[in-house]
Formats: sequence, structure tokens, C-alpha cells
Amino acid sequence: MSASLQTARALFHDGQGLDPEQARRIVAAGLAGMDDGELYLEYREAESVSLDDGRIRAAGFDTRRGFGLRGVQGEAVYFAHSDDMTIGALSRAAATIEAARSVGPSFSCAAPPAAGTPLYEGLNPLRETDFAARAAVLREIDEFTRAADSRVVQVMASLAGEWQVIEIIRPEGPVVADVRPLVRFNVSVVLEQNGRRESGSHGMGGRTGYGPYLAPQAWQAAVREAIRQAEVNLASVPAPAGEMPVVLGPGWPGILLHEAIGHGLEGDFNRKNTSAFAGLMGSRIAAPGVTVVDDGTIPGRRGSLTIDDEGTPSSRTTLIEDGVLVGFLQDRQNARLMNMRATGNGRRQSYAHAPMPRMTNTIMLGGQASREDMIKSIQRGLYAVNFGGGQVDITSGKFVFSAAEAYLIENGQITAPVKGATLIGNGPDALTKVEMIGADMALDPGIGTCGKNGQGVPVGVGQPTIKLSGLTVGGTAA
Repeated sequence: MSASLQTARALFHDGQGLDPEQARRIVAAGLAGMDDGELYLEYREAESVSLDDGRIRAAGFDTRRGFGLRGVQGEAVYFAHSDDMTIGALSRAAATIEAARSVGPSFSCAAPPAAGTPLYEGLNPLRETDFAARAAVLREIDEFTRAADSRVVQVMASLAGEWQVIEIIRPEGPVVADVRPLVRFNVSVVLEQNGRRESGSHGMGGRTGYGPYLAPQAWQAAVREAIRQAEVNLASVPAPAGEMPVVLGPGWPGILLHEAIGHGLEGDFNRKNTSAFAGLMGSRIAAPGVTVVDDGTIPGRRGSLTIDDEGTPSSRTTLIEDGVLVGFLQDRQNARLMNMRATGNGRRQSYAHAPMPRMTNTIMLGGQASREDMIKSIQRGLYAVNFGGGQVDITSGKFVFSAAEAYLIENGQITAPVKGATLIGNGPDALTKVEMIGADMALDPGIGTCGKNGQGVPVGVGQPTIKLSGLTVGGTAA
């Protein structure tokens, strides 16, 4: 028995009143005649602590445990969930699904293949050190930040961690489990100079313990980066407006790719023909050289999963290859209905939610160009290094993103930093405007959370520096 299954058995079965074989029989009876389905068991511990101006302003701890029972028949999904982890509650959930389902032919799905080596250790970050020690580090961060720059007028720092254990029981397949740590650290500063105040921030995280982020060299580097961003904003001028060439920096700017392109390549949107990419499989949708993958197999990354929330091993799925659409992100239901392979992208926020196709770590692969050559090729344009918020319409592909750090490009050189720049465009159209792809592909620092249909899950993004021939830049300068 694997370490993950041992942990799950101790939490869900041993002494908990949920006998695994009895649970399997109830699931099999409740899902009889269904195309697919599973019992999803979850235990989660989560904490957060935040500091503002030298004082702990908020702290929280939460423990949740429950199950979700899902039956799938054609396009219909029958779902029941409860935080009562007993055979009685499971029996009632199974009876509810059995009564609600329609009568008709079923097309049973095979169980997912076995998962390989775990992509992260099963340690519990919340028990790695005591809470007081973590809070003390936040106070140390405040003191260090104020000593680092006399212009600092506000410091905010936060830590968040969780430990999630899941087990999936299917009527026809082996029981699988996963133990998932997740942590995130963030620091924000406000600088004041000559009566002007500007902010900067930096965050990092992953599927690991707190140790890598509470090490002084790590959080001190994050503080310096936050101060640097605030300094850039202090020197910023109003952003220009209009159509112009745009260079996107490596790493976190891949969030534009995630929102404008990635969601449109999820299986459910394409099966229902509500995606801008529906019906374009095998067609050129991007410039030559553009290759995009969704890779949930990168060890320790925020968006990575040993298995997804249906029990399918995570995978590296090529979505766009050399500009041609070659794949979608699939959970089991949409893969079956589209006669395609499940890609390990069936994800859910918790036991109280049904899974659906979601991204893991969505990445544009690198090319051969240099950032210097991209900048030199532009007479007037924008260099966007970091992004804030954004939104996209899946059906049309239209997106709007705000740039948290950006610079003017004038006569082939990076000049003044700008404030208030937004990038406006259309996802499918933007991909065709990629003219140069850098050799400096980087992943984001581990801070992404993706929302879809009211569910949030941790994700990652990545890309090299890329040049687009033209996007609409919204700004305030003429």
C-alpha cells in the first residue's frame, strides 16, 4: 500500500466508521447503469496569517472533511455531497442519485491508469513549524523592509498553507489517493517620495513546505523585488494609448496565455461549441513556432497534480504545436463524449464540487530570439513585464489585462516606465501576431489561482519573452 493510501485510510476509514469495502458496494449499487462516476473523499487543513504595519491583522485555521458522490450518464451529471463521513450518509447520497438518474443504455468507462511517482512530498506544511514561529517571520520581514528603504510607509506580508488528502473509490477500479501540500508567501510595500505613493509586490509558492519561503535569503529577495517594483512605479509616466507592437516578458505574463487561450481549449467549452476555438482542431490558429502545452507533471509546482480529481494521472498535453491546434484539455466525461483521451485535467475545488476540465501549468515553449533583438526591432511600443488582473470572454476570445509593470519602447530602446496600461485584444487573433519567441522560457513564481464556474483551483503559467506585432494598448497619454 502506498504512503498516500495509508494516510487516506487513517483519515477516512480506520476508526472513522466508513468501511472501504462497504463503501465500494454502496457506490457500485448507486452508480449501476451509469456511464461513469466515483466517490471522492477529502480532508483539508488550511491556514492563513497576514501582517500589516508590524501587527498581525488576520489569522485563520480551517479543517474540512467530506465526500462527493458523482454519477455521469451521457451529458447529465448527478452529484451529492456531505460532510457527514458515515456509511449512513453515503447510503442516502447513493439512493438520491439512483432515484434521480434516467433509465437508458450505459457506456461504462475503464478505470484510469495507475499513477507514477508522486510529484511532491506528502508533508503537512502546517505542522512543519508552529504558528508562532511563522508569525514571527512576518514581523521580521516588516522590520527588514523598513530598514531596507527609508521611503517605506507600509508593509504587508502574508503566508497561506494547506494540506489536502483525497481518496477516490470507483466501482470497477483500484482505490487511488493523493496527499497534496500547498503554500504561498506574499509581500507588498508602499513607498512615498515627494508626496507620491506607489506600491510593489512579490509572491511565491508551490507544493512543498514553508521552509523554502521562510529562509531569510528567499523572503529578503522577495522584499527587494517588491521595493524595486514600487520604485519603478514612482518613476512611471502615464501609459500611451493606441495600437502598437508589444513585448511580453517571461514567466508570469503567461497569465495572458492562460486566460485568453487556455480556457478556450478546455474540453467542455469545445464540446458545447461555446469556445472561439470550437471546430478548429487541426487548423492553424497561431503563428509558426508557437507551441503551447499544459503540463501537470512538473515536480513541486503550484499547478501540478500526481493524479487529478477523478483519479487520472496528470500529463503533459500539447495544445498548439507549431501554430496548429492539436489538443484539448479533458476530464473523463468530455473526453468520452468527444471520443478523445482524458488528459488528467478533471479538477474540482473541494468534495462539494463536481469536476470539470481545468488547466494545470499552461506554458508556451521557448524559441531562439533574444529580448534585445525584439526591443531593437520596435520604434514605438510597449514592454510589459508583469500583469495584474484581467478578464476574458470565452466565446469571443476578447480579453483585457492590466499591466502592473510596463515600459515604453522608443527607437529600439526601453525608456520610461508607464502606469495605467491595459492590453486589449482577442485570444485567437493575438496568437497569429507572435513575431518573435525568446529562448528564455520561465515559469511563474507560484502564485496563480484560476476561477471557473465558481470554483477556484491553484494553477501555474509560463512563457518566454515574446513579441506581438500589434495589440491595442489602453492608456491615458495621447
